[in-house]
Amino acid sequence: MSAESFDANEFRRALGSFATGVTIITTRDTDGVAAGLTVNSFNSVSLNPPLVLWSLSTGSQSLPAFQSAPHWAVHVLAADQHHLSGRFATRGKDKFAGLETDAGIGAVPLLHGCMARFQCRTAFQYEGGDHVIFIGEVLSFDYKNAAPLVFHGGRYAHATVRDPLDLQRAASAGTGIIDDDFLGTQLSRNHFRFFGQLRRALAELQLSEEDFYLLAALADQPGASEAELGESLAGIVDVDARAVSASLMRRGWIQATSSDQNRYELTAAGRAMAVRVANLARALEQQILLRLNPGEAAALKSLLARLQNVIDPAARALWQEKSAAEEIAPAARQ
Repeated sequence: MSAESFDANEFRRALGSFATGVTIITTRDTDGVAAGLTVNSFNSVSLNPPLVLWSLSTGSQSLPAFQSAPHWAVHVLAADQHHLSGRFATRGKDKFAGLETDAGIGAVPLLHGCMARFQCRTAFQYEGGDHVIFIGEVLSFDYKNAAPLVFHGGRYAHATVRDPLDLQRAASAGTGIIDDDFLGTQLSRNHFRFFGQLRRALAELQLSEEDFYLLAALADQPGASEAELGESLAGIVDVDARAVSASLMRRGWIQATSSDQNRYELTAAGRAMAVRVANLARALEQQILLRLNPGEAAALKSLLARLQNVIDPAARALWQEKSAAEEIAPAARQ
């Protein structure tokens, strides 16, 4: 395809196939007013001298502030800072409202919680088509070990560390269904091991897995009927809501609501037990997730949620992600 026949939207999609990190660039204009925007065009240029670059649309409202600024700062965002990315990609609002910042070189505001921060002196500015390219000399920097916020194909993505052993397994995978490369094996084995630990704790409280889930469901949905409880737990555990609710009622943990005998709620003792088992489950979850590398826990949960939507598209989505294209794309026009 020749440059003359480029479709701008298709060209943007093609460029989006290159995964990038996400940054926020901040500065102060000539009146001392803080300015900032979300950018994913950041890149390194040189180690000696230490130079970095990024670009900004010539139609951006923020362009005059950066063109006149002697200093600016680049903030490389961590995986849990996508909301901050959206804030600084939105026009017409005080992006710094309510945020704690440090004063950097040239009084440039520095954001907290980022993977890395580079404080720069404007070294060069170049016209680059419909963008201005800013090259900065890095005067100071700081960083921490964290998972990065990644942008790919117009959406946020996850980056995780790949274990070399995983690559070896994938390369040598056989045709069986019980090896570690088979998805069913991985899901079954991890579910069995995870709940094996929880079942032992539940057994000490004389609770079954079905009891645990019904207590949790009623804690989230007080006043639910047996049909609603069964629907909530469908696909999670094979439970006869009528039998389990009758058992929990005999133990004094749930009761019929005062307004409808066909709907249930936790008693005071039931609420205490629900809190207790929920704390046990969350503690177990944290013990496991802490063994993963930074960012892998979030990646794992979001991928499993997406897998659920693929396997059972009729199920209610467990999460809803705003299109990152709506958040980052405006940064080029601010």
